[in-house]
Amino acid sequence: MDMGQMGWLAWLIVGAVAGWLASMVMKTDRQQGLLMDIVVGIVGAFIGGFLFNQFGASGVTGFNIWSLFVAFTGAVVLLVAIRLLTGTRISRN
Repeated sequence: MDMGQMGWLAWLIVGAVAGWLASMVMKTDRQQGLLMDIVVGIVGAFIGGFLFNQFGASGVTGFNIWSLFVAFTGAVVLLVAIRLLTGTRISRN
């Protein structure tokens, strides 16, 4: 199984950081643990890559800041979509 330029460890690291940052922005960090941060970040990388490609920009390109930004953006989109589907609100705490 070829994961491109990024190995599985890099995907876990980028996923964890992107998911954690997105959970901080969306104020879901108290509800999510490390495993959910990783899942949200990795799924966010796929969503962000798709969205950025639609606008002519590159998606996840490797273990770098741009890929982290793409994954973070996709993770925020994912958390917003989940919030819209579940009807939960942002806590003010």
